[in-house]
Amino acid sequence: MSRRAHPSNRALFFTYLQIGLTSFGGVNAWARHVLVEQRGWLTEQEYAETLGLGQVLPGPNALNTAIGVGTRFGGAMGAAACALGLFAGPMALLAGIAALYDAYGQLPLVRATLTGIAAAAAGMVLGTAIKMAVKLRPTLPLLLVGLTALGLALLRAPLPYVVLGLAPFGLASAWWALRR
Repeated sequence: MSRRAHPSNRALFFTYLQIGLTSFGGVNAWARHVLVEQRGWLTEQEYAETLGLGQVLPGPNALNTAIGVGTRFGGAMGAAACALGLFAGPMALLAGIAALYDAYGQLPLVRATLTGIAAAAAGMVLGTAIKMAVKLRPTLPLLLVGLTALGLALLRAPLPYVVLGLAPFGLASAWWALRR
């Protein structure tokens, strides 16, 4: 765990509220920026490991990662603070946007705006992945996350098959780490 800062549960809540409200389509990319670069609560390596774990667990990876960060700093209450912060604001905003989309979603300007937002979000996620890959020293678990992404994106393989195919390598990595 990073020794540079130990945020309170209140700080975790408001940080994840900010992340949730300002990260359209790229929660993990923006969370990394806020937690690693702005706040300095986690190192690049710590965030990558938490994100990797969040991606292999069932459920939304942004939520899993937020819970991992919250648990690291505040236990169960920290996990709850991060999860609630991540979703409280966006859920209220989404309810309003859904009402507006229901009324105006077929307008060409609205459709073009949503297409632009989707492209920007994809670029942000790709940019963050490249930024993280350049700064990290490769470890077997990180390579497995990369292989999983390649299997899903390039080969269009179903997630259960990719995970089952890479599981022996993950187990071997865990066994090796425990023996040290």
